[in-house]
Amino acid sequence: KVIDGSSVSMPDTPENQARYPQPKAQKKGCGFPVMRIVAVFSLATGTLLEMARGALAVHERTLYRSLWNCFAPGDIALNDRGFAGYADFHYLQEQGVDSVSRNHQRRQEAAVLQRLGKNDRLVLWHKMKAHNRPKWMSKEEWEKLPETLTVRQITVTVEVPGFRSETLEIVTTLLDPKAYPAPAIAELYRRRWAIELYFRYIKVTMNMDILRCKTPAMVDKELWMHVIAYNLVRAIMLDAATAYAAGLERLSFKGTLATIRQWAPALAQAANRQQQTDLYAKMLYYIVADLVPYRPGRTEP
Repeated sequence: KVIDGSSVSMPDTPENQARYPQPKAQKKGCGFPVMRIVAVFSLATGTLLEMARGALAVHERTLYRSLWNCFAPGDIALNDRGFAGYADFHYLQEQGVDSVSRNHQRRQEAAVLQRLGKNDRLVLWHKMKAHNRPKWMSKEEWEKLPETLTVRQITVTVEVPGFRSETLEIVTTLLDPKAYPAPAIAELYRRRWAIELYFRYIKVTMNMDILRCKTPAMVDKELWMHVIAYNLVRAIMLDAATAYAAGLERLSFKGTLATIRQWAPALAQAANRQQQTDLYAKMLYYIVADLVPYRPGRTEP
């Protein structure tokens, strides 16, 4: 399950401003209300599994914690370094959930416990002093955390022709190098970029970037209607990939959405259930016929 945050704006009404105030840097009357969202997507199918929302004053990690109940033992939380906190790693691990993340740039160099291979080692994180604890934790809660946490740190060098090489530090609670080889962890973190595309599909392709309702209650309904529609498109893509043994990542989301819009009138006017089933099967065929090119090692921003 891959996690990240984003935001959406909405009409400038007193009700929306009270619930989702505009950024503080903007002058009053010169901005729009903004909602912060954190979403959990399935990396396998691209479906949006759960979402938390709040005002800009609510930190992404606060919203992230409210989503922990959607994780089950055996899940892997794949996220960027903004969610790689000491307490986050510990509490999720207690829940039977492992984490894979980029190491936070402000974390000090950790002591090496064991070298598992080239650029692959077990390190020891030390708990910070109580006055540096996260704001969402009380001093008593912080004191109950273990003094140290063993994590695995993998150094990956990203080399793209024509660009300077970049070094990434990936940290994870998947400690077994045989069950979880370092190249597989690196490949998993590379796939984290997919969530940026998922947000683009739902916000830009499906026009959720700017909501249109004038009250918070209706804004919430509009938001969830977008999620339902997005997941319905994802379900149809999964049907098409399964029916014709196509790679799900090769199906175009935008192309699928255009095909559904073209076929919707015919499906709605089908004389009976059998005719509707036959038309649906033909629609799946045309969705699969519109594969995106195979682009291994594709350069992403």
